[in-house]
Amino acid sequence: MNAPTVAPARAKPEDTRARIVETAEALFRRLGYAKTAVADIAAELKMSPANVYRFFPSKNAIVEAIAHKCLNELEGKAWAVARSRGTAGDRIERIYLEILRYHKENLLVDQRVSDLVEAAIEQSWDAIRSHKENLRMVFEAVLRDGIKAGEIEDLDAPSTARLIMRAMVHFCHPVLLAQCLQDNEDVEADARATARFLMRAITPRADTRKS
Repeated sequence: MNAPTVAPARAKPEDTRARIVETAEALFRRLGYAKTAVADIAAELKMSPANVYRFFPSKNAIVEAIAHKCLNELEGKAWAVARSRGTAGDRIERIYLEILRYHKENLLVDQRVSDLVEAAIEQSWDAIRSHKENLRMVFEAVLRDGIKAGEIEDLDAPSTARLIMRAMVHFCHPVLLAQCLQDNEDVEADARATARFLMRAITPRADTRKS
C-alpha cells in the first residue's frame, strides 16, 4: 500500500515577507535601487510579481521595510550604549560615534545602499520618522540618568534630546556625511568635539561668585 502523499508545507506569510525583503536588499546592493524593479525581485524568488504585491503594495513599501530593518539594527546599538555603564556625557559621545561608524560602514561603503537611504529620507517615510523619534528617546533616557545623578542641569529632557539630535545631523545624513568625507574632514573628531561641546552647555557649574 502506497504511503499517502504529504502536501508541501506552505510558507508562513511573515517568512515570505522576510524572503522578499532579503532578496530585494541583495538586488538593490547589486543592481542599485533605481534599476531594480518588482519584476526583478519576483524573478529572483521564482514567483510572480502579483505574488510579491500580495505582501507589499509597491516597491517603495519594500524599501521602507528594508529601512526599518537596518534602522532597527542601529537603534539596538544605540540603546546598548545608553544602557551601559559610564557618565551621561560619556554615553552620549559613544552614541554619536556608534551612529557615525554605522553609517560610514554600512551606507557609504556601497553607493547603491546610500542611494536607497537618500530616497527614503527625501520621501520622509514612516521608517525615517520613527527612527528619529526612537533615537530621540535614546538620548532622552541618557539625559534623565544624568539629571538624576547630578551630572546634568535639571532641564527639559525631551526638548534637549531633540536639540542633540539636530546637532548630530552631519554625522548620520548620507549626503552631508559623504560631503564631509570628500572634503577629508575628520568626522570622528568632529563628532567627539560636538558631543563634548553640547555636554559643557548642560553641565552644572559651581557658583564661583564671592559672597
